[in-house]
Amino acid sequence: MIRLLFFSLLLSFSGLLQAQYFDNDITVAAELLDQYLPDLKDKRVGIVANQTSMVGKEHLVDRLLKEGVNIRLVFAPEHGFRGTADAGEKVASQKDAKTGIRIVSLYGKNKKPKAEDMDSLDVILFDIQDVGVRFYTYISTMHYVMQSCAEKGKKFIVLDRPNPNGHYVDGPVLDPKLQSFVGMHPVPIVHGMTICEYAQMINGEGWLGDSLKADLKVIKMKNYNHKKFYRLPIPPSPNLRTMSSIYLYPSICLFESTEISVGRGTDKPFQIIGHPKFSKGTYEFTPTPSFGSKKPKLEGELCKGYDLTNYGYQFARSQKKVTLHWLLELYHETKLGKNFFKKTGFFNKLLGVYGIQQEIMAGKTEAEIRAKWTTGLEKFKLKRKKYLLYEDFE
Repeated sequence: MIRLLFFSLLLSFSGLLQAQYFDNDITVAAELLDQYLPDLKDKRVGIVANQTSMVGKEHLVDRLLKEGVNIRLVFAPEHGFRGTADAGEKVASQKDAKTGIRIVSLYGKNKKPKAEDMDSLDVILFDIQDVGVRFYTYISTMHYVMQSCAEKGKKFIVLDRPNPNGHYVDGPVLDPKLQSFVGMHPVPIVHGMTICEYAQMINGEGWLGDSLKADLKVIKMKNYNHKKFYRLPIPPSPNLRTMSSIYLYPSICLFESTEISVGRGTDKPFQIIGHPKFSKGTYEFTPTPSFGSKKPKLEGELCKGYDLTNYGYQFARSQKKVTLHWLLELYHETKLGKNFFKKTGFFNKLLGVYGIQQEIMAGKTEAEIRAKWTTGLEKFKLKRKKYLLYEDFE
């Protein structure tokens, strides 16, 4: 029942995603079978995939089975193989009802493939739609799979997909002391790379540790560059349902470490923000348990805030920056003081650096705060260029 509901929602979400103009001449790497099928022939194959791993209208797993590929198991990231789990929800290992293939969760306590699973494979194929943001955990999953491949001498093949936020780079570069599953590498919040470019950087910068390098093969897309905008045909996770939410996500997700609601438990997650004590709010909503959010923040409470949906569509894409404007406004206007931020230290992990929470509380402006991350950002931009596979946005 949940599965049928999810796919009916995907269809309705896809209608929203088609509402704008996007470049539609891009061919994703998964569709270029001739470039990677030879690497899978007579091999024991593992696949890292979810609901976005499509070859046209067919799931990659189903297509490869038709091609005679020996798929031994599927590794599933956060949100699961079919993409129906809440953010942070435990995803159990299981068997795929359609194919009978064993699914191994790489979220929760088991973020890295186990040695016995790696020993049963010759090659791992990675094909997941990312959104180009450091704290979106699919790139952390890729890191651990790459690391396991390097340790076990297994080939790792990445099929490229467009980065919907690949047209700019912004945000503070992660302080290694704040490394976590929502921030594995010293990159800014928006890194401006496709998943293949990012894999090359992980390998090239030695981020796998112990001098490890994966036997990496990347399959490029056709007709893509970083100036193009691509309509995601399937939502990459339950609460990123529209292109507006995807463009807003790098800025709005910072509220996840505060007492402010980002619209989980409504029909506009990551498009609205609000709190019961925000009196200036022009939009009202009440979070309730729903698909993609079983226990939403501020459940049952009337929140006042802003509907940023149109802003996401019309301005966020061209703005090309992580904005702190709404964060600063809601901090000052709700008058929650230190209680505005969760006591877990999650704000530092999401932002990737220490000190900005204190600067917000001290009344610093957005310009003053942004100035602190400029030097590190410029150094990263130079490093990034070494790993690009496509024409850049500048």
